[in-house]
Amino acid sequence: MNGTSVKERQTDRQAGRSAARKAILALALLVIGVLTLFFIEPAGLYLWVKAVHVIAIIAWMAGLLYLPRLFIYHCDAPQGSQQALTFAVMERRLLKVIMTPAMVIAWLLGLWLAWSLGFQGWWLWLKLLAVVALSAVHIWFAGAVKMFAEDRNQRTPRQWRMINEIPTILMIIIVILVVVKPF
Repeated sequence: MNGTSVKERQTDRQAGRSAARKAILALALLVIGVLTLFFIEPAGLYLWVKAVHVIAIIAWMAGLLYLPRLFIYHCDAPQGSQQALTFAVMERRLLKVIMTPAMVIAWLLGLWLAWSLGFQGWWLWLKLLAVVALSAVHIWFAGAVKMFAEDRNQRTPRQWRMINEIPTILMIIIVILVVVKPF
């Protein structure tokens, strides 16, 4: 193992628990920060919530675009190998520590922003529909993470490359709806 002990490896459960604790701490600090802003300057809260919403979206999209790449590499790893185990750990942590918390924050803050705008405009309703589709892709990827962890993947690397385009297309639609507001 290249002179690396099990305790030093980043694929063991302790490292995963440590990453999860750090993610929970970061989320708690984010919530405390937003609540503090609400009490300090309620008038400026909208822009801060919008900024944190965009940050959460960036983190979520990064995961949605990277996870299928991990699936592609995982397909090439021999089943049950150390390499396959490493990819399974990477996929699980990306999903649980980054993607899912970012998705939850994006949804909560996005709904608050939509509520503050009075849910007005067809662009907003179409955007919400696209975000629901993006969330469905997230759930589908979560199922794939489980399938890979159990060595039950049924898709080829080429199929995962094509699937990788779905979040990109949805992201383009969402950005156009938010920026251009065509409806």
